Amino acid sequence: MDPLSLILDDMHFNGVVFAYTEMTAPWSLQLHTPGLAAFHTVGAGQCWLIRDGEEPVLMQTGDLLVLPAGSAHKVQDKPHTMAQTQDLLPYLSTSDLDALKLGGGGPVCRLISGHARFDIDMAAPLIAALPPLMHLHGLGEAPPLWLGIGLQFLAQEVSARRPAQQAIINRLGDILFMECLRDYVESIPEDSGNWLAALKDRALSVALAQMHQNPRHNWTVPELAQHACLSRSAFADRFSQALGEPPLTYLTRHRMRLAARQLGNHSGLSVSRVADQVGYASEAAFSQAFKREYGVSPSVWRQQRTQPASKEPSTAK
Repeated sequence: MDPLSLILDDMHFNGVVFAYTEMTAPWSLQLHTPGLAAFHTVGAGQCWLIRDGEEPVLMQTGDLLVLPAGSAHKVQDKPHTMAQTQDLLPYLSTSDLDALKLGGGGPVCRLISGHARFDIDMAAPLIAALPPLMHLHGLGEAPPLWLGIGLQFLAQEVSARRPAQQAIINRLGDILFMECLRDYVESIPEDSGNWLAALKDRALSVALAQMHQNPRHNWTVPELAQHACLSRSAFADRFSQALGEPPLTYLTRHRMRLAARQLGNHSGLSVSRVADQVGYASEAAFSQAFKREYGVSPSVWRQQRTQPASKEPSTAK
């Protein structure tokens, strides 16, 4: 598998939580899903995305807008609306597919809004490498073919109740988000300083795929260099320059994220067993590495993560 597919697999996508809205001006919605990618698609009409300290962004029919980190924002009929802001988050937690209708009776805007569900910890490096806002235009010059097809399919699915509806919407939401990621990765210049550009480098992508596919293996730099068909020094320099850290440092941090997921998902595995699963023969060495990364021991991390969850947006762990 290619490294982006493996990275996405590690994130454990689990569909989307969404709401279908029919808003009439004036209206205003707010949404904040920390660490989880929020999205809005415009089925009809237009609206404005508002973020603190940023210029308003116009969204029109056929547009898809993604905020990868789920940062706080508003969507409303115009930049300086007179409407009282309504929190959209509570409406995302229901399974009701009927349209939420709000507003003052003016021009109509139809939206499908929500957030993706995935493992926040495993997704963190990818989310940090993405721009705060990804805006795909459904109109204008050469919009992506997948965008029009996908949004038309999504609008059809939410228009009436049908068997397996939620399962289909979940998979479609995953696909749309992954298409956004793929388009973005393909657009990154090689000298951008963004580690995602390494996914376009055949030598580095092979090494990344090896580490993600078998993180338990006792990888060495010469072994990874051999897979990349480079000399040891050339591979190490190229990897460090592209990803901002040496190969084994990247591997260690990936292993720690995998371990954190196991410790926090009520798996019941012992710390020694988790250590073995991520490539550590010594529990002591694993505990030291984990504490360097997260500031607490594996047992304390587990205790913190397995306590009753708050009412923040949930992750799929």
